[in-house]
Amino acid sequence: MPTADFKSIIDQYKVIFFDAFGVIKTYGGLVPDIHKTFDYLQSEGKEYYIVTNDASRSPMQLSASFNSLGLESITPDRIISSGMLAKEYLDLKVNDGIVAYLGTSNSAHYIDNSGLHTLPVSAIDESNIDQVNALVFLDDEGFDWFRDLNKTVNLLRYRNIPTIVANTDYAYPLNMHDVSIAIGGIASMIHQIVGKRFINFGKPDSLMFTFAYDLVRNSQPDITKKDILMIGDTLQTDILGGNKFGLDTMLVLTGNTLPIDAQTRINSSGIVPTFICEKAVL
Repeated sequence: MPTADFKSIIDQYKVIFFDAFGVIKTYGGLVPDIHKTFDYLQSEGKEYYIVTNDASRSPMQLSASFNSLGLESITPDRIISSGMLAKEYLDLKVNDGIVAYLGTSNSAHYIDNSGLHTLPVSAIDESNIDQVNALVFLDDEGFDWFRDLNKTVNLLRYRNIPTIVANTDYAYPLNMHDVSIAIGGIASMIHQIVGKRFINFGKPDSLMFTFAYDLVRNSQPDITKKDILMIGDTLQTDILGGNKFGLDTMLVLTGNTLPIDAQTRINSSGIVPTFICEKAVL
């Protein structure tokens, strides 16, 4: 399958949106030579943001993880995560009571910052269940799957509350051969059991791209969608979401979509990127 020249494509845009896992880093660390891409963007004065469904850590923690790998050009202000949308929703819609969550204490950073009383699902019991006014799916770690998923189901059967999925990814790669169930996959299973509508944030939802677009235009009001390129490794999230929002998109073959089956996946899904590149590296 023919691929395009990465540099010639990014030269056409003023702002680049990057997915994180599969584009900038993989289970093995940073994509080789990815620092050259960010050095070039900085030298050319192009804006760039990491638009990620990772709600497991705060922007500061996500930035620190890149910095520890030697990529210091990714600062917290350049990270736009689906957890930020969850926080915005809670700020606007939930005024009091308890916000229960599935995830780690690190992932709870977003809802802790909303000024609400937050508790892991494991801490919900008969003494406080009537005070729970929202539930947030944040991360696939930090809880007992058997005990706390059952508690989650019964909480939602008992309480008619807004339920937020801060990361819609169904799975993520652990290594070259294996994947792990992500929190979006857990939320989808529980949705099927309880039959209630959940509020989904993250790619491919347009709210994620609207949030990112508004942040860009706050500092660069002349930017239009034609000036932005979305780069991702997954057709069903990065590419579909970017396409639906009206952005040009680039599929890279360093993550979920591999060169051997990229064309088959594109043909079978009907999700067509504007460009295909081997990797997001100059």
